[in-house]
Amino acid sequence: MKIKAIITGVTGMVGEGVLHECLLHPDVESVLVINRKPCGVKHDKLKEIIHKDFFDLSSIENQLSGYNACYFCAGVSSVGKKEDEYRRITYDLTLNFANTLLKLNPDLTFCYVSGVGTDSTEKGRIMWARVKGKTENDLLKLSFKDAYMFRPGFIKPTVGLKNAYKSYNFFTPFYPIFRKLFSKYVVTLEEVGLAMINVTLFDPDKKVLECKDIAQMAKQH
Repeated sequence: MKIKAIITGVTGMVGEGVLHECLLHPDVESVLVINRKPCGVKHDKLKEIIHKDFFDLSSIENQLSGYNACYFCAGVSSVGKKEDEYRRITYDLTLNFANTLLKLNPDLTFCYVSGVGTDSTEKGRIMWARVKGKTENDLLKLSFKDAYMFRPGFIKPTVGLKNAYKSYNFFTPFYPIFRKLFSKYVVTLEEVGLAMINVTLFDPDKKVLECKDIAQMAKQH
């Protein structure tokens, strides 16, 4: 099986790292990235679409067919946002994108990046965790070939990439200690990318992947 992947969010840290792993991986044949601004990456495998409105994909739908994976890495912080605003950007936008792809590529594996602490009950006190939980739950209800929810915590950046969060770069020297003491909450960006590729290739039964699951899935061959 060769992967033809659509990736969102590659101008952010996670999406950039996932794209990096896809371009290196022999089982990834082609990658389409959809961004609001150019990502600045050039590669023979890579095609880029600049598109401002992720709520209306009608003008680019004719370019979204023929793919068997989507690695949805776009997202925003909940800091300073009310629930309605955060839900619109996090839940509404993601489900609109997913439903458009489902219509065009029913045999697709959809990977979504949420985070440690996501609330699958949708009833907890933490706003972002409820919204992410509902997003995960409703993505899993769609009739994709498969869907996987990724819940990274602290992510060790990949050396040489440009979009790492400054705070993450600051803590990177302490990563070996974090990994030893808090393995439930830390993962590398390389592992996130490889795990997405591997769930597409191997179809594991577990649909919600915490940090330890991501690390283990990254080692699949």
